Amino acid sequence: MIRYGILGFGHHGVRRLAPAFANTQRSVLAGIWRRDTEKAQQNARHFGFSHIFTTPEQLCSSPDVDAVFVASPDAMHFEHTMLAFRHGKPVLCEKPLAMHSEQAEQMLDTARQANLAFGVAQNFRYNRSLEFMRDKIREGSIGKPVLATAQFCFESEKSPRTWIYDGSLACGGPIGDVGIHAIDALRFLLGQDVIAVTALARKDELSGDVEASAALALELSGGILASVQVSFRARYRTLVEVIGSTGVLRAESGFTVDQPVEIVHLVSGAVQSTETVSNADSYSRMLDAFAGAVEGQGTYAAPGEDALNNQRVLDAAFRSWHSGQRQSVSLA
Repeated sequence: MIRYGILGFGHHGVRRLAPAFANTQRSVLAGIWRRDTEKAQQNARHFGFSHIFTTPEQLCSSPDVDAVFVASPDAMHFEHTMLAFRHGKPVLCEKPLAMHSEQAEQMLDTARQANLAFGVAQNFRYNRSLEFMRDKIREGSIGKPVLATAQFCFESEKSPRTWIYDGSLACGGPIGDVGIHAIDALRFLLGQDVIAVTALARKDELSGDVEASAALALELSGGILASVQVSFRARYRTLVEVIGSTGVLRAESGFTVDQPVEIVHLVSGAVQSTETVSNADSYSRMLDAFAGAVEGQGTYAAPGEDALNNQRVLDAAFRSWHSGQRQSVSLA
């Protein structure tokens, strides 16, 4: 059983992470650190975990913590991950891994040198909807994939994560916040890497330092062309679609964990079949998979090595937006 300590226990910890531990088999939430001690005490009473740590250092050095889950704002990921590594603790870090790829490279090098497990919390890799679609694509059910699309929108003004508009804390707006999920999902589905990005993005009166909406055109290593659209200004929507030479797979709300997902297989515009799956256990599966990797029993689907490729795609997207030019992506 792996005892997790969470650094940065905010809205995400309350809504997603702590509840997920109730359904894990090899993971337990041992304790947390958050800046607001009073809220931390409330969380401990509500979720029933043992320890409230007063500093990140105290959590990372605790003998009661086997692995550290870094869930602090983006700009703190590097500092908190490196702190955990210095104390010999494996790290599962929220996405995006860092503010830029140089930080991600240093995190990865440190993990390798210390021989510590290092993963990124791309929980959608444990979504049954994406696993089903990936398997169908591999089986050839839509022929050769040609085009792919992923959309992720939500109304950020309703989010309690007020720091997501602060460019000193957030790795961009929706490009880094949810675009990284869409990019990673397409790479996972198709088994290909992004080799070039062309990005358009817009700020508005509410978005401050970061973009409010963006559209990315991706060129993948196997010749597939893909698009990612993300926004802080539209009602919640997550669409995943892959168009192949003989058919289409489409999942409306394909990323959601809050309701069943219907995956539709179309041929020439006609529905051939549908499959309904639930992603409700994706966070629990993710936690247990990383715990297994820490124990040397199995592999984790989103290792730090792979996350570096996502970080380089983000870097290229921001370069493209600001330059107005297509940007190549170097692979890890």
